[in-house]
Amino acid sequence: MKPCGKDEAAPAAGDPWKECFEVAVQLALRAGQIIKKALTEDKDVSTKTSAADLVTDTDHLVENLIISELRTQFPSHRFIAEESAASGSKCVLTAHPTWIIDPIDGTCNFVHRFPTVAVSIGFAVNQELEFGVIYHCTEERLYTGQRGRGAFCNGQRLWASRETDLSKALVLTEIGPKRDPATLKLFLSNMERLLHAKAHGVRVIGSSTLALCHLAAGAADAYYQFGLHCWDLAAATVIIREAGGIVIDTSEWSLRAPERWQCS
Repeated sequence: MKPCGKDEAAPAAGDPWKECFEVAVQLALRAGQIIKKALTEDKDVSTKTSAADLVTDTDHLVENLIISELRTQFPSHRFIAEESAASGSKCVLTAHPTWIIDPIDGTCNFVHRFPTVAVSIGFAVNQELEFGVIYHCTEERLYTGQRGRGAFCNGQRLWASRETDLSKALVLTEIGPKRDPATLKLFLSNMERLLHAKAHGVRVIGSSTLALCHLAAGAADAYYQFGLHCWDLAAATVIIREAGGIVIDTSEWSLRAPERWQCS
């Protein structure tokens, strides 16, 4: 694995969710190898909400693998996962330990063999995010964050940028699968505003979770997107917060408001 930061991670002593975290890391690495191998192979591709909202047989395979393994080891835990939600499962965040899973973030990239793809596993208890694990499959970068214990990439500490001047910032965003005229107009107008504000640059990489990891690593200064789902945010939110960054929603939606989670 390649180093991403500076300071070595301290051991997590007295962590009540240590076993869950370690299992999540191993599952993310295992899933990542499946995704990396499948990246160059032929794929069975379907659409969900639009022609740009793609899902593959590997998405389903990886999600089923992760949930099956977790259910075997932690039978009382609950699950919120992207493809299960697309098939009709409800997203309900209760006080129970809950796993929030995106089997392949960057599925469009994956379909086109563009290497910016990741597996994302978040974990919440009492409606509080406890840890997040994101694995960048092709670059073998393992991003982790545990509440109160810091954020790391391949075991080295991450720190978010402290830049507050937009004219000196690199901003990341995504367009998402909606391509109706109103959405496109909003997306392009926001890009125009950022460029008029003389931001150093605006980047679209095709993976919201990896964009957020770049934010945690200080490689970018800001990120925004409309229509993100809980599986896009859960793991990355812990990592960003533990790296000293801030996650906000201008519509006042938060990970602690489960009745407003978007699942379709």
